[in-house]
Amino acid sequence: MYGKFLRPLLIFIFEFMLGWKITGTKPSYKKFVMVVAPHTSNWDFIIGHWVRSSLRLNSWFIAKKELFRWPWGYLFRALGGYPVDRKKNTNLVDQIVEIFNERLEFNITITPEGTRSYNADWKTGFYQIALKANIPIQMVAIDYSKKIIAFAAPFSPSGNLEQDLNFMKSFFKGYQGKYPDKGIL
Repeated sequence: MYGKFLRPLLIFIFEFMLGWKITGTKPSYKKFVMVVAPHTSNWDFIIGHWVRSSLRLNSWFIAKKELFRWPWGYLFRALGGYPVDRKKNTNLVDQIVEIFNERLEFNITITPEGTRSYNADWKTGFYQIALKANIPIQMVAIDYSKKIIAFAAPFSPSGNLEQDLNFMKSFFKGYQGKYPDKGIL
């Protein structure tokens, strides 16, 4: 995805200059939903692209359609973005499941809070996508206090939403977003 110059530059900046580290195991599945939290800052996007470049992940992300207007629209699409109209009920879950069914390899990154502010009631579209497409969920935590990106072992949703959400939230509980008062409590 990134050129021969940009990838080493991102790795140099984040790992050697800024001291960030990636822990856990890179996803080995060809299809998965990557759930990233806590999402408290626009910097999460930039850090996510460093991780994506470092691990050579060809991942997609969804974001509010307003980000895809000129002049940034082309850039966000080129980086793997898919615009979402949050004001319309467009059955986005089924659209993304269809993409998973059509492709041999595909993954999408989603922030479960659906916003950069604290939201105890996670959006559950990522869960429904994983369940309907029969693919694992890969949890990834951002911790600004320790400068780490932590990959958990992937897991398959059981169909018991409440139980699985509690399990996921317990994984993210120990990690701190850029603005801790906005993150998972």
